[in-house]
Amino acid sequence: MIHLKRQLSRALAQGGKEAIKVALQQAIELEHSTLPLYLYALYSLDASKNKDIVEIVQSVAIEEMLHLTLAANVLNAIGGSPSLDRPDFIPKYPGPLPGGVDAGTKYHLSPFTPAQLDAFLDIEHPEKAIDIRTSAAAASNADAPITIGQFYDQIIKQLKTLPDSDFHSKGRNQIGPDQMDNCVVVTDQASAVKALTVIIDQGEGTSTDPEEIFGTDWAHYYRYLQIQKGKKLVAAPGQTPPYTFSGAPIALDPAGVYSVPVDPSAKNYTPAQVIANNTFNYTYTSLLKSLHDTLNGQPDRLDTAIGLMMSLKQLAKGMMSGGADGKTFTGPTFEYQPTLLS
Repeated sequence: MIHLKRQLSRALAQGGKEAIKVALQQAIELEHSTLPLYLYALYSLDASKNKDIVEIVQSVAIEEMLHLTLAANVLNAIGGSPSLDRPDFIPKYPGPLPGGVDAGTKYHLSPFTPAQLDAFLDIEHPEKAIDIRTSAAAASNADAPITIGQFYDQIIKQLKTLPDSDFHSKGRNQIGPDQMDNCVVVTDQASAVKALTVIIDQGEGTSTDPEEIFGTDWAHYYRYLQIQKGKKLVAAPGQTPPYTFSGAPIALDPAGVYSVPVDPSAKNYTPAQVIANNTFNYTYTSLLKSLHDTLNGQPDRLDTAIGLMMSLKQLAKGMMSGGADGKTFTGPTFEYQPTLLS
């Protein structure tokens, strides 16, 4: 499982709105950092041959966007300003995730493979996975790392120390459920706690139930685990625990995974491939700019962001499915590029 630096916990323990703001910005960066990994793997899949896996990875990626937005809603509610439009917002791949305690653990932009699935399970692994033995760090060790779930729990603990007067009661720069399913408008302490609870619930489930409370699917870890187990997770009343991996089969068809590079680099691309990659990165950067504006008081920019997301998918699929000749497989590098000429 991912462990975060204990410094994040120490900073939060100091209390106060400023410490919470810093932690929430870190949470936004962490949620975003999974998206290039998930999208690269997603777009490497031929949906006609790996339909079930495409649906699982896509559903998780969509909820990561929701989690980013929820963290931003809480940050806005206490007077902060989410920051997405800057070069260092995008992690370097291969590399650790933001705030990761082990710099030696590097995550790669990779097509969908069993090894990359293991990486996704590592990212989404809950503190206490149901029926899976884990060696969680002892809470009594002040220098021990913390899990992502523990990080959010600690933010919630500090939010509960803030009076409702510290929140913008009229909904400052909020994205609501009418714009994004399951999004929580944050106006007070209770709604802030609910917003972060949605993130924990959808990512990890609970210690006794792998199903989302805020949604209609399994938590991310168990969604991905279905692929590894080769069968869908289904309810099994009367058993302990009351669910089992005995549903419809889920099988990875290697012939339905495009032969794109791991950790792509434009240095290895032809001039035409460089142009395609630049166009993708320009669109990706424009998407981050639109999201930044959306989360900082310009909700009308969300429509632009959605359009850019669709364009991003088409550009990636065009590169990864073989290009014009159907034989040249390249992958987008997910880099900050404000203009095509930069």
